[in-house]
Amino acid sequence: MASKRRVAILSPVAWRTPPRQYGAWETVAGNIAEGLVDRGWDVTLFATGDSLTRAHLHAVVERGYEEDRSIDPKVAEYLHIAEVFEHAAEFDLIHSHYDFMALAYTRLVRTPVLTTIHGFSSPRIMPVYDKYRDGYFVSISDSDRAPGLNYLATVYNGIDLALYPQRKTRGEHLIFIGRIHPDKGVHLAIQAARLSGRQLLIAGIVQDTAYFRDEIEPHVDDKQIRYVGPVGVEEKNALFAEAYALVHLNTIPERFGLVLAEANAAGVPVIAMDLGSCREVIEQRVTGFLVNDVGEAVRALEAMPSIQDSACRSRVEQRFSIATMVAAYERVYASIFDMERQRDGDPHHPFGR
Repeated sequence: MASKRRVAILSPVAWRTPPRQYGAWETVAGNIAEGLVDRGWDVTLFATGDSLTRAHLHAVVERGYEEDRSIDPKVAEYLHIAEVFEHAAEFDLIHSHYDFMALAYTRLVRTPVLTTIHGFSSPRIMPVYDKYRDGYFVSISDSDRAPGLNYLATVYNGIDLALYPQRKTRGEHLIFIGRIHPDKGVHLAIQAARLSGRQLLIAGIVQDTAYFRDEIEPHVDDKQIRYVGPVGVEEKNALFAEAYALVHLNTIPERFGLVLAEANAAGVPVIAMDLGSCREVIEQRVTGFLVNDVGEAVRALEAMPSIQDSACRSRVEQRFSIATMVAAYERVYASIFDMERQRDGDPHHPFGR
């Protein structure tokens, strides 16, 4: 029974789980932990010591290294990752959200390890995935997969719908929420705002300071183009209330795009580049528009009245809720337990008994 299964959720330690502002991987790891607790699992969340959870919290790093620059990131990461594997025998499954680094420990323990791949940050990390290709993997979108890995499923990220209530009225401004980085196309959002004559509110952490200085800051006039800084849930909802649309003109294939689901949950239509997972998260002409350039984005703004806020919310409820995500992971866990039982009876398997 699920209630007797013990699972360890390995969250990153860049930020608190859940994060105060930015931190998509921590958000998802925290949501899975909370959803599994609701379903009766015995859950231990390995995260920063200041994390908030109804699961058992296990921490050796007190604060996120992005929030406390006195912490050496590599020291924090290795202490944190090693901790869960040193306690591996206490769990029936380790569910890792720690990218390629945790994979190096997986063959050192008997406990099965499931890795949710939140994206491939660089081709240089792929030799690690190639070495451990026979592990258990889940992708967060069908579009963000690497050939040859043992994928068990695609499980879309789920959000806490209670945090993003559907707004009552539609606003007039364009909004951008995300990392200030060329990958996210903030400069293209500015172009769309200029061409459409609408005000653009930009929110997020500055991840590329040169890009912000050269491509974004010169356009910030605090009138048509405003930068409001990093935002948490409360500030996001304030932006959603003012939004005519969320503009997400990513320049590389999106891996999932958590903010797209958050905006839709609040009833905000999304205009996104048709790259990567955007077409899996956004339903064309139902919850927003998929475009190929700035010109198409501007024309999509003219058609925005055809999008119903309630339709945006309904799609998120059906596809991107915590309950939907956790149910999908339970099916993946069950398949892993079945495969492990078969391996236990295989005398040729290294861990066969």
